[in-house]
Amino acid sequence: MTNPNIFPCFWFNGNASEAAKIYAEVFPNSHVSVDSPMVVNVDLNGQKLMLLNGGPMFQPNPSISIMVMCETDEEVENYYNKLSSDGKVLMELNSYPWSEKYAWINDKFGVSWQFYKGDKMEQKYIPTFMFIQQNNGKCREAMNFYVSNFPNSEINGIMEHPQNSGDLAGMVAHAQFTIDNYALYAMDGGTTHDFNFTEGVSMVVMTNDQTETDKYWNAFTENGGQESQCGWLKDKYGVSWQIVPHRLIELMSDPNHEKAQKVVEAMLKMKKIIVADLETAYNS
Repeated sequence: MTNPNIFPCFWFNGNASEAAKIYAEVFPNSHVSVDSPMVVNVDLNGQKLMLLNGGPMFQPNPSISIMVMCETDEEVENYYNKLSSDGKVLMELNSYPWSEKYAWINDKFGVSWQFYKGDKMEQKYIPTFMFIQQNNGKCREAMNFYVSNFPNSEINGIMEHPQNSGDLAGMVAHAQFTIDNYALYAMDGGTTHDFNFTEGVSMVVMTNDQTETDKYWNAFTENGGQESQCGWLKDKYGVSWQIVPHRLIELMSDPNHEKAQKVVEAMLKMKKIIVADLETAYNS
Protein backbone atom coordinates (compact mmCIF):
# COMPACT_ATOMS: atom_id res chain seq x y z
CA MET A 1 0.00 0.00 0.00
CA THR A 2 1.32 3.44 -0.90
CA ASN A 3 1.93 6.06 1.78
CA PRO A 4 -1.06 8.48 1.92
CA ASN A 5 1.09 11.13 3.63
CA ILE A 6 3.25 11.75 0.53
CA PHE A 7 1.77 12.93 -2.76
CA PRO A 8 2.41 15.33 -5.67
CA CYS A 9 0.90 18.79 -6.03
CA PHE A 10 0.42 20.55 -9.38
CA TRP A 11 0.10 24.33 -9.74
CA PHE A 12 -2.90 25.65 -11.70
CA ASN A 13 -4.21 29.06 -12.65
CA GLY A 14 -7.88 28.86 -11.70
CA ASN A 15 -8.75 25.71 -13.67
CA ALA A 16 -7.90 23.00 -11.12
CA SER A 17 -11.52 21.88 -10.79
CA GLU A 18 -11.81 21.38 -14.55
CA ALA A 19 -8.66 19.28 -14.61
CA ALA A 20 -9.69 17.25 -11.57
CA LYS A 21 -13.01 16.29 -13.14
CA ILE A 22 -11.24 15.11 -16.29
CA TYR A 23 -8.70 13.04 -14.33
CA ALA A 24 -11.48 11.45 -12.29
CA GLU A 25 -13.25 10.49 -15.53
CA VAL A 26 -10.14 9.20 -17.33
CA PHE A 27 -8.67 7.04 -14.57
CA PRO A 28 -10.78 4.18 -13.13
CA ASN A 29 -11.85 4.04 -9.48
CA SER A 30 -11.16 7.76 -9.09
CA HIS A 31 -13.10 10.73 -7.75
CA VAL A 32 -12.71 14.35 -6.70
CA SER A 33 -12.40 14.26 -2.90
CA VAL A 34 -11.94 18.00 -2.20
CA ASP A 35 -13.09 20.87 -4.42
CA SER A 36 -12.43 24.26 -2.83
CA PRO A 37 -11.49 27.56 -4.48
CA MET A 38 -7.77 27.03 -3.81
CA VAL A 39 -7.19 23.31 -3.24
CA VAL A 40 -8.66 20.44 -5.27
CA ASN A 41 -7.80 16.84 -4.45
CA VAL A 42 -8.31 13.85 -6.73
CA ASP A 43 -8.33 10.31 -5.36
CA LEU A 44 -6.80 8.09 -8.04
CA ASN A 45 -7.70 4.59 -6.89
CA GLY A 46 -6.53 5.40 -3.37
CA GLN A 47 -3.66 7.73 -4.29
CA LYS A 48 -3.93 11.47 -3.76
CA LEU A 49 -3.21 14.07 -6.42
CA MET A 50 -3.37 17.68 -5.21
CA LEU A 51 -4.19 20.54 -7.58
CA LEU A 52 -3.52 24.07 -6.33
CA ASN A 53 -5.11 27.20 -7.82
CA GLY A 54 -2.07 29.35 -7.12
CA GLY A 55 -2.29 31.88 -9.94
CA PRO A 56 -0.20 32.55 -13.06
CA MET A 57 3.27 32.52 -11.45
CA PHE A 58 4.12 28.86 -12.09
CA GLN A 59 2.95 25.99 -14.23
CA PRO A 60 3.77 22.27 -14.38
CA ASN A 61 6.49 20.96 -16.68
CA PRO A 62 8.01 17.53 -17.45
CA SER A 63 10.79 17.81 -14.84
CA ILE A 64 8.32 15.94 -12.62
CA SER A 65 5.83 13.76 -14.45
CA ILE A 66 3.46 11.00 -13.37
CA MET A 67 4.30 7.52 -14.63
CA VAL A 68 1.11 5.52 -14.98
CA MET A 69 1.76 1.78 -14.76
CA CYS A 70 -0.50 0.05 -17.28
CA GLU A 71 -1.23 -3.64 -17.73
CA THR A 72 -2.46 -3.73 -21.35
CA ASP A 73 -1.93 -2.00 -24.70
CA GLU A 74 -5.53 -0.86 -24.58
CA GLU A 75 -5.04 0.84 -21.22
CA VAL A 76 -2.04 2.82 -22.51
CA GLU A 77 -3.91 3.78 -25.67
CA ASN A 78 -7.01 4.87 -23.73
CA TYR A 79 -5.10 7.26 -21.45
CA TYR A 80 -3.00 8.54 -24.34
CA ASN A 81 -5.99 9.27 -26.57
CA LYS A 82 -7.94 11.05 -23.84
CA LEU A 83 -5.17 13.15 -22.27
CA SER A 84 -3.10 14.03 -25.34
CA SER A 85 -6.08 15.84 -26.90
CA ASP A 86 -5.23 19.57 -27.00
CA GLY A 87 -1.96 18.75 -25.24
CA LYS A 88 1.58 18.10 -26.45
CA VAL A 89 3.11 14.75 -27.33
CA LEU A 90 6.67 14.44 -26.00
CA MET A 91 7.21 10.81 -27.06
CA GLU A 92 4.83 9.22 -29.54
CA LEU A 93 2.71 6.21 -28.64
CA ASN A 94 4.89 3.33 -29.79
CA SER A 95 6.97 0.33 -28.87
CA TYR A 96 10.30 1.13 -27.17
CA PRO A 97 13.21 -0.95 -25.82
CA TRP A 98 11.94 -0.41 -22.26
CA SER A 99 8.24 -1.03 -22.97
CA GLU A 100 6.26 -2.57 -25.80
CA LYS A 101 3.66 0.18 -25.43
CA TYR A 102 4.63 3.62 -24.10
CA ALA A 103 3.98 7.34 -24.55
CA TRP A 104 4.88 10.61 -22.82
CA ILE A 105 2.60 13.64 -23.09
CA ASN A 106 1.73 16.97 -21.53
CA ASP A 107 -2.02 17.29 -21.18
CA LYS A 108 -3.80 20.52 -22.04
CA PHE A 109 -3.16 21.84 -18.52
CA GLY A 110 0.59 21.25 -18.79
CA VAL A 111 0.64 18.25 -16.45
CA SER A 112 3.10 15.66 -17.74
CA TRP A 113 2.14 11.96 -17.93
CA GLN A 114 4.05 8.86 -18.97
CA PHE A 115 1.99 5.79 -19.87
CA TYR A 116 3.99 2.60 -19.48
CA LYS A 117 2.96 -0.98 -20.12
CA GLY A 118 4.87 -3.24 -17.78
CA ASP A 119 4.69 -5.39 -14.70
CA LYS A 120 1.83 -4.67 -12.33
CA MET A 121 2.98 -2.39 -9.51
CA GLU A 122 1.43 -1.94 -6.08
CA GLN A 123 1.61 1.83 -6.66
CA LYS A 124 0.03 2.67 -10.01
CA TYR A 125 0.84 6.40 -10.24
CA ILE A 126 4.53 7.17 -9.69
CA PRO A 127 6.02 10.70 -9.69
CA THR A 128 9.15 10.71 -11.85
CA PHE A 129 11.98 13.21 -11.36
CA MET A 130 14.15 14.24 -14.31
CA PHE A 131 17.50 15.74 -13.30
CA ILE A 132 18.51 18.14 -16.07
CA GLN A 133 20.54 21.28 -16.76
CA GLN A 134 22.78 21.97 -13.73
CA ASN A 135 21.44 18.81 -12.04
CA ASN A 136 22.22 16.48 -14.93
CA GLY A 137 24.30 13.61 -13.54
CA LYS A 138 23.10 14.16 -9.96
CA CYS A 139 20.30 11.58 -10.00
CA ARG A 140 22.20 9.02 -7.90
CA GLU A 141 23.30 11.66 -5.43
CA ALA A 142 19.77 12.99 -5.08
CA MET A 143 18.24 9.55 -4.55
CA ASN A 144 20.80 8.78 -1.85
CA PHE A 145 19.97 12.12 -0.22
CA TYR A 146 16.24 11.44 -0.21
CA VAL A 147 16.41 7.87 1.10
CA SER A 148 18.81 8.96 3.85
CA ASN A 149 16.22 11.39 5.22
CA PHE A 150 13.09 9.22 5.24
CA PRO A 151 12.40 5.98 7.11
CA ASN A 152 11.43 2.81 5.22
CA SER A 153 13.39 4.02 2.20
CA GLU A 154 15.75 2.44 -0.33
CA ILE A 155 17.00 2.60 -3.89
CA ASN A 156 15.31 -0.32 -5.61
CA GLY A 157 17.15 -0.40 -8.92
CA ILE A 158 19.18 1.64 -11.41
CA MET A 159 19.52 1.27 -15.18
CA GLU A 160 22.30 3.30 -16.79
CA HIS A 161 22.41 5.05 -20.15
CA PRO A 162 24.58 2.94 -22.51
CA GLN A 163 28.12 4.05 -23.31
CA ASN A 164 27.10 5.19 -26.80
CA SER A 165 24.75 7.82 -25.29
CA GLY A 166 27.12 10.74 -25.61
CA ASP A 167 27.07 13.09 -22.63
CA LEU A 168 24.57 10.83 -20.85
CA ALA A 169 26.81 7.73 -20.99
CA GLY A 170 26.89 6.00 -17.62
CA MET A 171 24.29 8.32 -16.09
CA VAL A 172 20.91 7.14 -14.80
CA ALA A 173 18.46 6.25 -17.57
CA HIS A 174 15.85 5.01 -15.12
CA ALA A 175 15.79 4.31 -11.41
CA GLN A 176 13.22 3.43 -8.79
CA PHE A 177 13.45 4.41 -5.14
CA THR A 178 11.07 4.62 -2.21
CA ILE A 179 10.73 7.20 0.57
CA ASP A 180 8.74 5.96 3.54
CA ASN A 181 7.12 3.26 1.37
CA TYR A 182 6.14 5.75 -1.37
CA ALA A 183 7.51 4.84 -4.81
CA LEU A 184 9.31 7.38 -6.99
CA TYR A 185 11.18 7.13 -10.29
CA ALA A 186 14.14 9.24 -11.39
CA MET A 187 16.48 9.79 -14.32
CA ASP A 188 19.23 12.02 -15.66
CA GLY A 189 17.87 13.84 -18.69
CA GLY A 190 20.63 15.99 -20.19
CA THR A 191 21.30 19.71 -20.39
CA THR A 192 19.34 20.82 -23.47
CA HIS A 193 15.83 21.14 -22.01
CA ASP A 194 14.22 24.56 -21.67
CA PHE A 195 12.55 23.74 -18.32
CA ASN A 196 13.64 22.70 -14.84
CA PHE A 197 12.28 22.03 -11.36
CA THR A 198 9.93 24.79 -10.19
CA GLU A 199 7.03 25.25 -7.79
CA GLY A 200 4.81 24.17 -10.69
CA VAL A 201 5.14 20.63 -9.35
CA SER A 202 5.92 19.96 -5.70
CA MET A 203 5.90 16.99 -3.36
CA VAL A 204 3.79 17.21 -0.21
CA VAL A 205 4.87 15.48 3.00
CA MET A 206 2.24 15.39 5.74
CA THR A 207 3.86 15.24 9.17
CA ASN A 208 2.54 13.98 12.51
CA ASP A 209 4.07 16.56 14.85
CA GLN A 210 6.55 19.41 15.18
CA THR A 211 9.51 17.06 15.63
CA GLU A 212 8.84 15.40 12.27
CA THR A 213 8.19 18.77 10.64
CA ASP A 214 11.51 20.10 11.93
CA LYS A 215 13.34 16.97 10.76
CA TYR A 216 12.34 17.28 7.11
CA TRP A 217 12.46 21.06 7.01
CA ASN A 218 15.98 21.18 8.40
CA ALA A 219 17.25 18.33 6.24
CA PHE A 220 15.98 19.87 3.01
CA THR A 221 16.87 23.52 3.68
CA GLU A 222 20.40 22.87 4.90
CA ASN A 223 23.36 22.50 2.54
CA GLY A 224 21.99 24.59 -0.32
CA GLY A 225 18.24 24.34 0.16
CA GLN A 226 15.99 27.38 0.32
CA GLU A 227 13.15 28.29 2.67
CA SER A 228 9.94 29.69 1.24
CA GLN A 229 6.56 30.65 2.69
CA CYS A 230 3.71 28.63 4.21
CA GLY A 231 5.56 25.35 4.58
CA TRP A 232 7.15 25.43 1.12
CA LEU A 233 10.86 24.93 0.50
CA LYS A 234 13.29 23.95 -2.23
CA ASP A 235 15.93 21.31 -1.64
CA LYS A 236 19.47 21.70 -2.95
CA TYR A 237 18.45 20.30 -6.35
CA GLY A 238 15.63 22.82 -6.75
CA VAL A 239 12.81 20.33 -6.12
CA SER A 240 9.91 21.98 -4.27
CA TRP A 241 8.47 20.31 -1.18
CA GLN A 242 5.60 21.22 1.11
CA ILE A 243 6.13 20.09 4.71
CA VAL A 244 2.65 20.20 6.21
CA PRO A 245 1.64 19.09 9.72
CA HIS A 246 -1.68 17.26 9.86
CA ARG A 247 -2.66 19.64 12.64
CA LEU A 248 -2.60 22.59 10.24
CA ILE A 249 -5.23 20.95 8.03
CA GLU A 250 -7.34 20.06 11.06
CA LEU A 251 -7.32 23.63 12.40
CA MET A 252 -7.93 25.21 8.99
CA SER A 253 -10.90 22.88 8.50
CA ASP A 254 -12.56 23.79 11.79
CA PRO A 255 -16.28 24.55 11.31
CA ASN A 256 -15.78 27.70 13.37
CA HIS A 257 -14.78 29.87 10.42
CA GLU A 258 -13.48 32.69 12.60
CA LYS A 259 -11.04 30.38 14.38
CA ALA A 260 -10.03 28.73 11.10
CA GLN A 261 -9.35 32.14 9.55
CA LYS A 262 -7.06 33.05 12.45
CA VAL A 263 -5.08 29.90 11.76
CA VAL A 264 -4.80 30.76 8.06
CA GLU A 265 -3.61 34.28 8.90
CA ALA A 266 -0.96 32.88 11.27
CA MET A 267 0.18 30.33 8.68
CA LEU A 268 0.60 33.00 6.00
CA LYS A 269 3.23 34.71 8.17
CA MET A 270 5.30 31.53 8.57
CA LYS A 271 8.03 29.85 6.60
CA LYS A 272 8.35 26.56 8.49
CA ILE A 273 4.99 25.70 10.05
CA ILE A 274 5.07 26.02 13.86
CA VAL A 275 2.18 24.02 15.30
CA ALA A 276 2.28 25.71 18.73
CA ASP A 277 1.84 29.12 17.12
CA LEU A 278 -1.11 27.81 15.10
CA GLU A 279 -2.71 26.57 18.32
CA THR A 280 -2.14 29.98 19.92
CA ALA A 281 -3.83 31.72 17.01
CA TYR A 282 -6.72 29.26 17.10
CA ASN A 283 -7.33 29.84 20.80
CA SER A 284 -6.88 33.63 20.72
